[in-house]
Amino acid sequence: MDKQDSVAEESEKIVAQPATEEVSEPETALSHSEKQSENETESDDSILTVADGEDPEAAAEEEMTEVEEEQPELNTIKQVIEAARALEACDASEISREAVASLRQRYALLRKAESEQTASEAAGDNEAEKEAVVTSQTELVDNEEDKEFKQILNSIKEKKAEYLAKLEAERLANLDRKNAIIAEIIQLAEDTDNVNRTFPRYRELQDEFNAIGDVPAPDETSVWKRFQDAREQFSDNLKINKELRDYDFKKNLEQKELIISETVKLHEETDIITAFKRLQELHGKWREIGPVAKELRDEIWGRFKDASLEINKRYQAHFEERKAREAENEAGKTAICERVEAYDFSTLKSFSAWDKMTENIKQAQEDWKKFGYASRKMNNVLFNRFRATCDTFFAMKAAYFKSVKDELAQNLAKKMALIEKAEALKDSTDWRKTTDEMVALQKEWKTIGAVAKKHSDTIWQRFQAACDYFFEQKKAVTGNIRQTEQANLQAKRDLIKQLDAITDEMPKNEAQALIADLQERWKSIGHVPFREKDKVYEAFRNRINEIRDKYDLAVRRERMEHYENSVANMDGDDSKLSRERERQMRLLETRRAELRTYENNLGFLTAKSKSGNSLVKEFERKIERLKADIVSLEEKIKLLDSKL
Repeated sequence: MDKQDSVAEESEKIVAQPATEEVSEPETALSHSEKQSENETESDDSILTVADGEDPEAAAEEEMTEVEEEQPELNTIKQVIEAARALEACDASEISREAVASLRQRYALLRKAESEQTASEAAGDNEAEKEAVVTSQTELVDNEEDKEFKQILNSIKEKKAEYLAKLEAERLANLDRKNAIIAEIIQLAEDTDNVNRTFPRYRELQDEFNAIGDVPAPDETSVWKRFQDAREQFSDNLKINKELRDYDFKKNLEQKELIISETVKLHEETDIITAFKRLQELHGKWREIGPVAKELRDEIWGRFKDASLEINKRYQAHFEERKAREAENEAGKTAICERVEAYDFSTLKSFSAWDKMTENIKQAQEDWKKFGYASRKMNNVLFNRFRATCDTFFAMKAAYFKSVKDELAQNLAKKMALIEKAEALKDSTDWRKTTDEMVALQKEWKTIGAVAKKHSDTIWQRFQAACDYFFEQKKAVTGNIRQTEQANLQAKRDLIKQLDAITDEMPKNEAQALIADLQERWKSIGHVPFREKDKVYEAFRNRINEIRDKYDLAVRRERMEHYENSVANMDGDDSKLSRERERQMRLLETRRAELRTYENNLGFLTAKSKSGNSLVKEFERKIERLKADIVSLEEKIKLLDSKL
């Protein structure tokens, strides 16, 4: 075999063959570095467009993503500015477009909220005037905070531009160094009389070339091609002795065999993105290695190409599957948007109606979270559409609860009037007439709505004390109802004992039916002795709560066992465990936010009567369920932490 032909043919194969099969969407292994440079340049060029005079609010809304929901700590403009200063202090290579865009959009949203608040305070209920004020406030970009924020963004932009210029200078310097190495290899190739002296230097030059960093993207392919041509010229023109050539071929073959082995192992990698990135690195190493013996070239390249083809097929399939998922997510999110847009919020006129609609909106939000990202074109559009409807609902709900304050004040005045009447009657000895009047006052009390929580307990205790005082005085005089009250007490104690019939084996629906029946029978039983009424009622209620908690605990325990099995299947896969932990943390924050909302709303609704307030009890039950959910989520996160 002619040594010159073998070296030249090996080099031709390296140039002619692509590193991997072409794929329709993802980048191939040979073009990765060039695409990466282009992407980095594009990202850096567009990182700070808002600093050139663009409206921060418009830019923020235009680039808004669901990332904004993950920044609860930036709640004021001052905090955003401090975060921007912290980013400005970072090294330029650590500053990303996403970080700047996130701060910019957060600043715009906070500025918009501040403008709307100012408009609301200035215009009152006049919507036209309020809109005019909001428009005016939005156009003001010359206040001190705006100037400070824009100055910081401009500083970051200049810092990034300086970094990119330095990076480009380094790449140009690398290009000069590589061109110098190519020129020296060509010079060595022309010196055909000093094989033993020039061959070690030729090897050193190859290592130096491979050790040099990136060059400008437009020159990367051409400089590598000229390097290959120079190596081929050296191998073709110099009469390398057989020993050195065979040794070179042998070392190259060993390195390429090792690369093929590593490529085959990548077939077992479950994360195709990781596998593809690693494949690109292996192709880069392959390009750096010189030729092998001519009779082995086709075979060794075919093995490497076939091993690469399997990964590229999986990579292409991954993107096709992602497109299908994005289409499915887009359809699902569109359906949710249409669902919430079909709700008529103007028909909500009561606490129960708002509560039911809140559950519908919360459920829609939970359903939304079940879907992943839609296509890049539609993801932000759908999110903004869905968020607009949710924002409208919660704004209308807040306005409704604000209007309820007037009603609460009126209810307080009415109940205070009843208290004064009851206190005026409590010392009366006209038992029959006063009893009727007291009962009438109690019935009228029930017809009056809730009052503010800070007054609820006080006025109820005062009213109840007046009524109880009268009936205690009547009881002391009449005395003949004591026996009846004792009988009623025994009847209620018997009902409590009947709750013991509910065992762990009883189906939940049967237990609920039995509890409901016993509660109705409880209500039909008359008064019990005053000293015993609270005690026996607490015993009855506590026993029912124990039964309900037992059923709920069994269900939660079963769910936790199922979740532990699911986590066990992820054991060893830190990426899946991390993603699952992030999902559970988002659920935990959502539950905590819901808990704070219910506890806050309970302050507007709390009211007490002998029969109890059903709406208040419903809120309290929901609060208890949320607390249980929070405990369960914390247990799941603790389990995931133990696996990571």
